[in-house]
Amino acid sequence: AGSYVTLRDLIEEVGRDATRYFLAERRADSQLVFDIDLARAQTNNNPVYYVQYAHARICKVLSIWGGNVKSLGAADLGPLDAPHETALMQRLSEFPEIVETATQELAPHMIANYLKDLASDLHSYYNAEQFLVDDGVLKLARLALISATQQVLKNGLQLLGVSAPTTM
Repeated sequence: AGSYVTLRDLIEEVGRDATRYFLAERRADSQLVFDIDLARAQTNNNPVYYVQYAHARICKVLSIWGGNVKSLGAADLGPLDAPHETALMQRLSEFPEIVETATQELAPHMIANYLKDLASDLHSYYNAEQFLVDDGVLKLARLALISATQQVLKNGLQLLGVSAPTTM
């Protein structure tokens, strides 16, 4: 129709985080269709909300636990053998390679898509298992896994210039 929206207007309309994420999730050589309604939505259909919510969800669990997150680095991960745990650990192991490839190819969409997949794995795990269980070894292993997931989500969002809120 010949109308346009400036980047400044877009940021004012949907916010900095949504604008950055939506721009980063597309290949540089692909056509950009920016869905303003989706970018505003606070639902799982909005990819930036979905990823940020995964981070905030982990923060809430760790807050309820109330322990020293740094101590989780020494947790025994041996008890983690459920399918959702295995999938999450596999996804986490891919992060360094994704970042390296995205950097070499100047392709931030790879990081955005990875974060969406990681958030999906986390949400599936969250819905399938309880983290704060009576078995102390299992509890610490699960908390260590979600703490590592939280760190990767935070690092990935930071690479895209998007915030990682602790509450939503």
